[in-house]
Amino acid sequence: MAFKPLHDRVLVRRIEGEDKTKGGLIIPDSAKEKPAEGEIVSVGTGARKDNGELIEMAVKAGDRILFGKWSGTEVKLDGEDLLIMKESDILGVM
Repeated sequence: MAFKPLHDRVLVRRIEGEDKTKGGLIIPDSAKEKPAEGEIVSVGTGARKDNGELIEMAVKAGDRILFGKWSGTEVKLDGEDLLIMKESDILGVM
């Protein structure tokens, strides 16, 4: 993929959840919530302080992350639905 996020943004691929509950019931598509788990595809170089010093990213490509339910902007790149979000929208790395 030829897309590289700028500054402190990351490109994320959602990881789809299970289609069944623990009890074995199948969840229809209309009842599913969008997953808040994803894999980082690419990262920007990092944010800059007021004095110009670079703040490195705490995540890297390939990390599995959790993010807020309404985080990011949905984009379609190379026919794939992805999210672009700021590093601060990431809740944690798994």
